[in-house]
Amino acid sequence: MSDTTAAPDMLSWSCPAPLRDRPRVVMGHGGGGVLSAELIEQVVLPGLGAAAPGALTDSAVVELGGARLAFSTDSFVVRPLFFPGGSIGDLAVNGTVNDLAMSGARAAYLSCGLILEEGVEIETVGRVAEALGAAARTAGVRVVTGDTKVVEAGHGDGVYVNTSGIGVIPTGVDLRPERVVPGDVVLVSGAIGVHGVAIMSERENLRFETGVESDCAPLGGLVEAMLAVTPDLRVLRDPTRGGLAASLNEIAVASGCGVVVQERAVPVPPPVAGACAMLGLDPMYVANEGKLVAFVPREHADAVLAAMRAHHLGADAAVIGEAVAEHPGMVVARTGLGGTRVVDLPMGEQLPRIC
Repeated sequence: MSDTTAAPDMLSWSCPAPLRDRPRVVMGHGGGGVLSAELIEQVVLPGLGAAAPGALTDSAVVELGGARLAFSTDSFVVRPLFFPGGSIGDLAVNGTVNDLAMSGARAAYLSCGLILEEGVEIETVGRVAEALGAAARTAGVRVVTGDTKVVEAGHGDGVYVNTSGIGVIPTGVDLRPERVVPGDVVLVSGAIGVHGVAIMSERENLRFETGVESDCAPLGGLVEAMLAVTPDLRVLRDPTRGGLAASLNEIAVASGCGVVVQERAVPVPPPVAGACAMLGLDPMYVANEGKLVAFVPREHADAVLAAMRAHHLGADAAVIGEAVAEHPGMVVARTGLGGTRVVDLPMGEQLPRIC
């Protein structure tokens, strides 16, 4: 008797993980990891050509009229629009304010663009606008220009927001990853992974013994407190998409230094650790919206850490590692058991649509 079972068509199989040679955009291209970098470097920058003479970073430092300005833009597509500890309105202000702060600038002015889906409730738009206004007042910035567009029902997700911002960089401040040298101390301003877990818990209707709220907050005041100790900070980053791991990898590659992180020193709150363990996530890759990581010269590290802890947004600041000459461009974590693991740049992101 002949075997009539058809052979499996392996060409039709698909992998749920994003593949780097796909001809179409996948969710991972928006995750701030390897796929995002490849999209920018291989598609966007070649298309822009001479119009973009350098890399497209979260914020750019430009000179205009004799002043050094930081300029940034960001788009926000979080789902759900409202979540424990914040909303898309809070993110739209704080995300851009924080990108400017990572250049050492205090944000002054923002633009606001709203993309609304046909059918979204006017009350929802009003709540988003109120959240935008309250966050702007808290951050000490003014929204001075804006735009509104509407797309057909089914072609959006309620409300998307874009904000751009400008701020002045103080004299003597030069924050760039290229300034990092072996021996610099790595500081983080507080517990990581809170924002991503807060979004996930609301989206998936998960409940934990202790509630988790987003850490979304404007970091300009904290950065000013750090710069008051010394303007000679090496580099600052807010570890949003891709989490702490993505920020550390970006700095390691740009500086040509290696980075060693003491895993037990990284502050991870128990609810975040529990949620990540249950769902197979690594807190190092989970997004934050109110934290920063700083590389600081060793001689200033203690004083900068004290200044961070004196500020309410840095009360749980900690030393988590150092820059080293070994394994340039690579981040490794020393585990509590004495082992070492490589902390790679993520391919995409563990939790999409978190900002």
